Amino acid sequence: MTGAQHVVAALRQQGVSTIFGYPGGAIMPVYDALYDGGVEHILCRHEQGAAIAAIGYARSTGGVGVCLATSGPGATNLITGLADAMLDSVPVVAITGQVASPLIGTDAFQEIDVLGLSLACTKQSYLVTDTADLASVMAEAFAVAKEGRPGPVLVDIAKDVQLAAIGQDVASPVTLPTLPLPEFTQFENANALISASKRPVVYIGGGVQMANATDTLREYLSHTQIPATTTLKALGTLDPAYPYHLGMLGMHGTKAANLAVQESDLLIAIGARFDDRVTGKLDTFAPHANIIHIDIDAAEFNKLRRANVALRGELNQVIPHLGEPEDISQWQQDVETMKADFGWRYDHPGEAIFAPLLLKQLSEAMPDTTVVSTDVGQHQMWVAQHVSPRRPENLLTSAGLGTMGFGLPAAMGAQVARPDDQSVLVSGDGSFMMNVQELGTLKRRNIPVKIVLLDNQRLGMVRQWQELFFEKRYSETNLSDNPDFVTLASAFDIPGKTITTKEEVQPALEEMLKSETAYLLHVKISEEENVWPLVPPGAANQDMLETT
Repeated sequence: MTGAQHVVAALRQQGVSTIFGYPGGAIMPVYDALYDGGVEHILCRHEQGAAIAAIGYARSTGGVGVCLATSGPGATNLITGLADAMLDSVPVVAITGQVASPLIGTDAFQEIDVLGLSLACTKQSYLVTDTADLASVMAEAFAVAKEGRPGPVLVDIAKDVQLAAIGQDVASPVTLPTLPLPEFTQFENANALISASKRPVVYIGGGVQMANATDTLREYLSHTQIPATTTLKALGTLDPAYPYHLGMLGMHGTKAANLAVQESDLLIAIGARFDDRVTGKLDTFAPHANIIHIDIDAAEFNKLRRANVALRGELNQVIPHLGEPEDISQWQQDVETMKADFGWRYDHPGEAIFAPLLLKQLSEAMPDTTVVSTDVGQHQMWVAQHVSPRRPENLLTSAGLGTMGFGLPAAMGAQVARPDDQSVLVSGDGSFMMNVQELGTLKRRNIPVKIVLLDNQRLGMVRQWQELFFEKRYSETNLSDNPDFVTLASAFDIPGKTITTKEEVQPALEEMLKSETAYLLHVKISEEENVWPLVPPGAANQDMLETT
């Protein structure tokens, strides 16, 4: 077979059934091999869309997402998606074509050092210029993407390698060794802290989902009844019915979560990295708490907050060895009191549509298996606060990188991956325009993503910060020249409706969710609404703003 045929065969060997991409000259041999190669290809309308669709596919299934692009601008357009996958620990394999080996370094047409560009935003990158390396690189790329802390891997393949005859067989999938359990004394030290604690809190990060450890963690919490909070990326890890579920913590977290963490005497951080949006002013974060930090990645230990005990290992193996506190009944009562006020309300006056209430109604109307994707901004935080996913794979959002334009291709990837479940995108008018071209992909492949577009004719989160922290100097956040979004969707044969009042919300949501095709629900909201609570930048988490 040729090198290109070998690439497609290697994808089949890895169990890959669907990939996302956009063709071009340097990757054309692989596209020729895909023509009858037994792997479904979804043509996206921009390489960034392909990379993010691969992220949506991976995050909604727990598998590896694959995207494909040509050299030069095709490869550079993948970079944002790779960075997003890197910061959110998502296993993605990106395959790019490169100019022929003799031309590398000559500034040939559409040549760029994509390996060099990608080093900062991938776990590992490969440039294949020798046919003898292709089989092992393809097998290793998938292993690296999945093992330990997952992440993106780039395989850049010279065009002459794709065209060359390759006699070797497709390499078998590589299994990398798992980490051993921490030493017994480390568990003794951790469990002594847990046993002695009176106000413990479990702080859950996105690493729990990526380690497929949700059920293991739920079992531990069911047994111990320790109050727990999650990061943005870990939403859905806790069962919404868990009695000591504090909600999300951090900048737009619940009052209950932020206050409980600030009062805790022990913080059990699992698959979390003490991000600045979580901690607020770092030296005031959980000031009375000992720290047990559990993670697969040793680089996270003591990076921002020194741990009393650091346990490195596979979460499914480590969590069952954790002990339980002796008596936290008073703390549980205190947490119940805190939970009485999460810091938001739904009794918004007037007839205008109030986004938090609409999203609560959406959450209640959707099937439990629905995958909700978001873009980035105010609507993202409102979703985090008011939508209740049952599983972490059912909420897709760009947490670490905060990529505007993430939502539509991610929702598309999730719908392709899980055709029997609904995929709903909640977007804002600013973010939606970032990758709006993927409406063409929905049309081309009849992908029935449901779109809730919250339109305040502003870059809402930036406008909110300008109001609060920049003396209302509203610089370049006015989007009052937005297109007619329903007409725009109709150009792609996607039906839609615009609503402006509260009484229209429930029937419009029902109509959208019943649609057998893609659907755009255009929701006009006030540009003056802000997301509350809010921990101002540089402030301690207990110093939340609740209103202006």
